[in-house]
Amino acid sequence: MAASQSLKLPSLNNVEIPVHIIHTEENQIQEPAVDELDYSQRGQWLRAAVLGANDGLVSVASLMMGVSSVKEDVKAVIVVGFAGLVAGACSMATGEFVSVYTQRDVEIAQMKREKRKGSSKSDENDEKLPNPVQAALASALAFAIGAVVPLLAAAFIRQHKVRMAVVVAVASVALVVFGVADALLGGTPMVKSSARVLVGGWMAMGTTFGLTKLIGSDHGMQF
Repeated sequence: MAASQSLKLPSLNNVEIPVHIIHTEENQIQEPAVDELDYSQRGQWLRAAVLGANDGLVSVASLMMGVSSVKEDVKAVIVVGFAGLVAGACSMATGEFVSVYTQRDVEIAQMKREKRKGSSKSDENDEKLPNPVQAALASALAFAIGAVVPLLAAAFIRQHKVRMAVVVAVASVALVVFGVADALLGGTPMVKSSARVLVGGWMAMGTTFGLTKLIGSDHGMQF
């Protein structure tokens, strides 16, 4: 912003000559604070990582609890848990691949429409296209990391009841960790997020245990 100031200087003929001095003020540009994080930009990767690991943990732990309700053999529990790990990781990868590829097709179609109108910057848009293979691998890896936790917890415990208790305890600790990680990365309340994840995991394990035991007991199924 400029301000003008007049000074009157005497001349040789005693005539005051106005002289204008212009003062300028530098514009102040406020930069955003360094610690202000844009949580929305990492929502997709956060969803894939946290939900993938949480799904792996809850799915495999619930499977192991369900089998443990009708069979005490540790080998059967581990085999079922491992099968759940592989099947779940493949399912997560396939679902994520299809979902992201569909999103990619939609964005490419939109780019073609904008290109026909002459308002598209192809180089910049190509860089922003989602990668279906990368998303699929990330989801499968996250699921496998969560699923391996209860498997390792139960692998070396022979006593049936102790093994179930350890699986529940380890899964509960891991659920709390996932809830805290979700809260820290997503900027949400830590206690609320952890409690939500923990209670959901308990409900899944308890429901699977109860229904599997009910079906096995009522129908006399041999495992």
